[in-house]
Amino acid sequence: MVSDTRSPESRTSGSVSVIIPTCHDAAELARCLRQLGPAEDEVIVVDASSDDATKAVAESAGCQVIRSRQRHRARQMNLGASVATGAIFLFLHADTNLPLGAIEKIKAVMKDPDVVGGAFARKYKSRSLFLAITCWLAKWRGRFFGWYLGDQAIFVRREGFDALHGYSDFSLFEDLDFSRRMRGLGKTVSLLPAVVSSARRFERRGPFATTLDDVNLTRRYLAGADRNLLASQRCDLRGERGGLFLRKHPR
Repeated sequence: MVSDTRSPESRTSGSVSVIIPTCHDAAELARCLRQLGPAEDEVIVVDASSDDATKAVAESAGCQVIRSRQRHRARQMNLGASVATGAIFLFLHADTNLPLGAIEKIKAVMKDPDVVGGAFARKYKSRSLFLAITCWLAKWRGRFFGWYLGDQAIFVRREGFDALHGYSDFSLFEDLDFSRRMRGLGKTVSLLPAVVSSARRFERRGPFATTLDDVNLTRRYLAGADRNLLASQRCDLRGERGGLFLRKHPR
């Protein structure tokens, strides 16, 4: 994890730092930021050398832009957290849209000192009934087990993030690993209404085949398989090029 450069005076009680890892995400980021709306809290975009308008979109919206040398979501989020000034970190994918009033909901639930963090329920931008069912199951998985994925907009207290030493240096399942460790620190919460996430990763093979791959990879992750090897195998399954350093984020 990148060393913490924040001063104690810069950490505003109750404020939220929104951290968005990007890579060639101009169109998705523009929609994400429009949905986020005007915010008094800081928005940090950690961009992995995009060659489209991602950086310009972020700057025009008043975001702080940090350059990452690597297209690696866990490292990008850790980098963003290392310069964030908020008391609460919200990790948001560029292709995920928050519901109206999401930041206020986060602040409200985090007034409970027993709550260390959480995430939102999720919907996909898709008419697929199968994907709707998987989202319903994911909602209850989060409520019962505190297991969340990155497209559910995970949030956490700064103290909790620091205690966990941030995201583990995995190229796959860094989000599930983090949420499981976060649950070990204390109470986590699942919020409604749901975030709306892009269904673009299901386009090539379809919702059922892609989800089946995800379930199999998750089973192997939980059994202790190497996360980086699993990431490479998922790229092979989906016919993607470039291993860990894809043009698009793998999720």
